[in-house]
Amino acid sequence: MAKDPVCGMFVEETDDALKATVRGRTYYFCSETCLKTFLMPEVEVRNLKRMTILSFALGIPALMLTWFLSLPLPIPNSLLLFFLATPVQFVAGWSFYKGMWHAIKVKSANMDTLIAIGTSAAWLYSTLVTFIPSVFPEGLYYEVSALIIAFVLLGRLLEHVVRRKASDAVRKLMELQPTTARVLQDGTETIVPVEKVRVGDLLLVKPGEKIPVDGVVVDGHSTVDEKVITGESIPVEKEVGSEVIGGTMNRSGILLIRATRVGADTTLSQIVRLVEEAQAAQAPIERLADRVASYFVPVVVGISITAFLIWYFLFSNPLTGLTAFIAVLIIACPCALGLATPAAVVVGLGKGAENGILIKGGENLERAYKITTVVFDKTGTLTKGEPTVTGIILLDEMDEKEVMRLAASAESGSEHPLGEAIIKKAKELGVEPVRPESFEAVPGKGILTTVNGKRVAIGNRKLFLSLGLELSELEEILRALEQEGKTVLIISIDKKPVALISVEDVLKEHAAEAVNQLKSMGLEVVMLTGDNERTAKAIAKQLGIEHVVAEVLPSEKLESIKKLQTKGKIVAMVGDGVNDAPALAQADVGIAIGSGTDVAIETSGIVLIREDLRDVVAAIKLSRAMMRKIKQNLFWAFAYNMTLIPVAAMGYLNPILAGIAMALSSVSVVTNSLTLKRLRLR
Repeated sequence: MAKDPVCGMFVEETDDALKATVRGRTYYFCSETCLKTFLMPEVEVRNLKRMTILSFALGIPALMLTWFLSLPLPIPNSLLLFFLATPVQFVAGWSFYKGMWHAIKVKSANMDTLIAIGTSAAWLYSTLVTFIPSVFPEGLYYEVSALIIAFVLLGRLLEHVVRRKASDAVRKLMELQPTTARVLQDGTETIVPVEKVRVGDLLLVKPGEKIPVDGVVVDGHSTVDEKVITGESIPVEKEVGSEVIGGTMNRSGILLIRATRVGADTTLSQIVRLVEEAQAAQAPIERLADRVASYFVPVVVGISITAFLIWYFLFSNPLTGLTAFIAVLIIACPCALGLATPAAVVVGLGKGAENGILIKGGENLERAYKITTVVFDKTGTLTKGEPTVTGIILLDEMDEKEVMRLAASAESGSEHPLGEAIIKKAKELGVEPVRPESFEAVPGKGILTTVNGKRVAIGNRKLFLSLGLELSELEEILRALEQEGKTVLIISIDKKPVALISVEDVLKEHAAEAVNQLKSMGLEVVMLTGDNERTAKAIAKQLGIEHVVAEVLPSEKLESIKKLQTKGKIVAMVGDGVNDAPALAQADVGIAIGSGTDVAIETSGIVLIREDLRDVVAAIKLSRAMMRKIKQNLFWAFAYNMTLIPVAAMGYLNPILAGIAMALSSVSVVTNSLTLKRLRLR
């Protein structure tokens, strides 16, 4: 059984079922409409890829024939260039003509208009030179028209790929949902598709299995890893009456739960919906080139037509008028304008990749440049996301290694993450645990064991109060450690407390340095977490973060981002987990840690390949530098245009010189962009 990725309906996996294999994965569909809807983006990308390949396959030979060599053929080279460039102009470039037509229908102009007019002028003039050499003796620009179309199509292809990956984020979220559930009916266990679970059904969840739907525990005790949903780094104890969340992992015991929310009402389904809504709500930033083109195109066309009419009627010289007309359009052709953004972006992205930073597309680039507030998730982002022993306080004359040997030996029969942290610390100290002679887990409290004939107890206050031990002398120490956000385990031997072990989710290296650098750049820093307030504030204090929002669910994280945005702040969200996905999608810029979940990475606009949080600072520095270069490039692109358009209109600029000037503007743009390679990010 499979779930339709479009409508979510349940589909039988049979040979007769509607299915499609995309990038090695097979999907099943309930209807032909869903199948076509799913495949449409793939069809568009495939067609765009073909047109891009066609453009380069014909444009590069045209460039070589024009600038570097001449072939001894029975037909003129100009005619060969015509046959190379024409398919690019009218097959690969047809989308620009369609875009121009749509713009004309709404009485507007955009980059499609400028590209269509500029490349058409270059192609048309070259065609006149090819077929009417007696009237137009020189000037071939076939390679100009072909390569402009090729590079613009390449940029659009990359944009399509990025957008396709954004929709993959929702699919990965859906895949976290278990596909089946164990339903108990009249004492009989039945495995059914999770879609058939109804509110009130009794479900059995064994250790190592995901909880199918949201529910409440009616029998059993276990620890549940909820990190993917809540961000809580330490698995949560679950007993009768505890609420559980669908998609989280049952770690140790067997749980019997009663379903309370199923289908679209589960927490995981709501996260999927929130991600979809947040992504849809983020309208694409209007490109600066399009804004400029909406004014620039009518002006250029007006100047070229005016030049032709003046030469024709006032000077009775239609040939010079036509030359001026075409020269104006060629000098205005968006070669440098088209390179202004991609040249800086390509160099900048290469620089980012060298430093472990991946920026997905120009929209995220522009938003990152404007960031005013950086919001960090805590667990797995600022911290390592796993419990670590950070302190051992001896209460007796026992040696530290002996205490850890007994503690690790006692915990060797436990699967609890706190026990795993103790065993790991013992191994770091060179201590090898031994097998305990007896082991008893006390749910929600700790463990009781016998090691080498000694009765060893490890746990929290509740365990030792149940054993009748007095802890009043330790209360002050316990409270002080807990105020620091640490989990404290008490160890006793033969009912005598001998040590306290503090366990916490420790900060990542360079986290505090990254926060300080962001604050020095004038950015506001906020910590947002599903963890408890005491732990959150303790971590924030170590980092120097004043603004903390704790104990929030994924939907509340998204609302917290929205509140900041309503105050006029441009927000970057830094996270690594599924629970961060809605907030990453809602933020103006989502920044994912590369070691995080696929969902967080796909939802975000910037990915930090390494776990070094200083790369957040570097990413913002890089975006600011790239935006400066883009603006400089646009200035130089238009400087050539605005200077030489009047010269071309007066008939003093041969189209060949117009082409050279256009090439110089492109060289200046590329050269300026290459200076980004010298940028120091640290």
